[in-house]
This record gives sequence, structure tokens and C-alpha cells, in this order.
Amino acid sequence: MFVTDKPYDPLENARDLGPPELIETLDELLRGAGGATSRVSTEKLSGSRVHRLRVDVDHHARSFIVKRFSRAHIAQRNQMVATRWLPAAGLADSVPALLGVAAERNGRRVWHIYEDLGDCMLACKDAGKDRRRIFRSDPERIESAVALIARIHALFAGHPLLAECRLYGDDFGSQFFVSAVNDAIRCLVALLARKDEGASAWTDLLCRLLAKMHELRRQQAQRVKAVERFGGPETLLHGDLWPINVMVSADGGTRQARLIDWDHVGVGSVTYDLSTFLTHFPREDRQWILDLYLRCMSAFGIRFAPDTDWNLLFDTAEQSRLAIAIAWEALSALDHPADWAFEELALVEQWFELLEPILPVAPVTEVRL
Repeated sequence: MFVTDKPYDPLENARDLGPPELIETLDELLRGAGGATSRVSTEKLSGSRVHRLRVDVDHHARSFIVKRFSRAHIAQRNQMVATRWLPAAGLADSVPALLGVAAERNGRRVWHIYEDLGDCMLACKDAGKDRRRIFRSDPERIESAVALIARIHALFAGHPLLAECRLYGDDFGSQFFVSAVNDAIRCLVALLARKDEGASAWTDLLCRLLAKMHELRRQQAQRVKAVERFGGPETLLHGDLWPINVMVSADGGTRQARLIDWDHVGVGSVTYDLSTFLTHFPREDRQWILDLYLRCMSAFGIRFAPDTDWNLLFDTAEQSRLAIAIAWEALSALDHPADWAFEELALVEQWFELLEPILPVAPVTEVRL
């Protein structure tokens, strides 16, 4: 009796990452690199969605990032950012290189394989649902990040591909505030109209949120006018510009910033990106970061009015985000009237309570007569 040894499979440790389609794509990628692959290991980076894949090829270490998307359209917009939109504006180096794409045969889940930028996140790890999380970083690294953000905003301002970006991404334009508030009102009214026990137990919460949405609706004319007048030109937005989505590497002493996780990419005023970015830095640093951004934009010929009410613009962006969050959570509660769905709405209410001016407000000097 002869015993045949099982052929060596360098990707054996990676087979838990996904279906055969992913393994085939990884195999093609490694074969294309040339040389013999001797060892593969994986490291979980973000829940079950993102892994680092370490590979030894002819005794030289390489690594890749494998990210799983549960919604195909989100994978598509990330792919278009990396392979079409940013390159069209001379910004291909603003994101990690997309090296491979794999999808299940039913098209439900998609995997992207990116170059690994290493552990060079601008700030510390994800704060999850803690919207108040404040990150710190070296001023030099912040400067590199701000320069890239301004470069993307400036080079894409008025770009013809914005029409396609809006189609496949999100629309964060001046009317986003209006549509987000109206969507939230419709969903809350539908929840309040339900007579089942699940919704009735949360009536007070739903009424408070509905009152808040009606208050924002009364402000919509002022806010929309401010965005249209002072928010600058429409441009490509990252849409979720937490410092954890900014990478700043230092190769050979030269810093290079790149943005990752473009799941919420869209089109709109720069203030939508800036409000998120600034919120997660210490209050005392926000003004100089904004001033740096404005200088970078000015170098591209884009200037903002000196009397711009930045806090109003930033607050409008944040209120829009929370309004659309109410709409989505209320839809979940309509589909699944369980306590967890309403608890998510209660969490959004807490986020409203945490809102405060992003930039320091000058104290009012008392005048004695």
C-alpha cells in the first residue's frame, strides 16, 4: 500500500477568510508575484471584515489587506474610488492600491485585496459608537493628512465625474439636510402609528425625536442657504472622515497620507468631511487645523468668505448625519419591533445631546453702561 503525501497548500491558513472565489484570487495574486510561497498567516484587524494576510515569498515578507463587503454596491463604490474616480483627477496615490477583487457566485458578498500600508493610522483605533472619542496625533502627521484632504477636495471641485460619483455614491449636497430630516419624520410617524406593544413602550422617545426633527425642519431654509452660500464648491467627499480612516506613512523620511474605507463616499460641501475630521481632535487644535486646510485650499485658488459661520455649517452636517441615522434606525424598528431596535434610536438621541460647537466660541464681553 502506497501513501501519497497531500500536496502543500500555502493558502491553507487563509481558507477561513472566504469562499473558493477569494482563495482563487489570492492564489492568482501570489502566483503573479513570482517565486515560491512558503508560509501564509492571517491577523484579524476589524471584527470579521478586515484581515491582514502575511506571506513569505522566497524568504521575502509581503502583506495584504483583505476586506469583506456584505453589500455589493458598497464594494463597487470603493472599487470606483480606487480605479476610476481618484485616478481621473491625478489622485491615484491617495488610496492604497486595489490588487484584486473576488465575489461569491451569487454576488452577495465581495472581497477586496489591498496593498498593506502597515500600522500608520493617523490616530488610535476605532472608538465604535462613542462619538465623543478624541484622538491625538503629531502635528506633522496632521499636516500631511490635511494637505491630502484639501488636495482631493480642490482637484475634484467641478470635476465632470461628480455626476457619476453622485450616482454610485451618496449625495451630501445642500438638500441632504432637507431630505434627511423629512425621511426621519416619515419613519417616526410610521412608528408612532403602530399599535403593537413594542412601539408603544417607546412612545416618549419617538415623540421627542419627532419634535427634534420638526424643529430642524423649521430651520432648513437658513441652513440650506448657508451651505449654498458659504460651503464652497461641490466636490468628492470621503463621507466618513474619522482620523482612523487616514493613514500617514513615512517611507525614507517622506510622509505620505492616504485615505481608506470609502464606504460612504459622496458629493457635497467640504464642510461635511471637515466636521467629522475636526470633531475628533482636541478642541484647542481644531482652529489651527481648519486654518491649515483653508491655506491649502487657497493654494489651489479656492477661498472661503471671511465671515463664514463655520460652526453653523458644521452643525448642519452633524444634524444631517443624525437625522438620517434616525431614519435608518426607525426603518429597522419598523421591520424588527424589538427592544434592540428602539435602543439604537435612544442612542441617536444621546448623540444629539452631545452636539456642541466644533470650533471654540469667543466669549461675550459684558459691557457696563
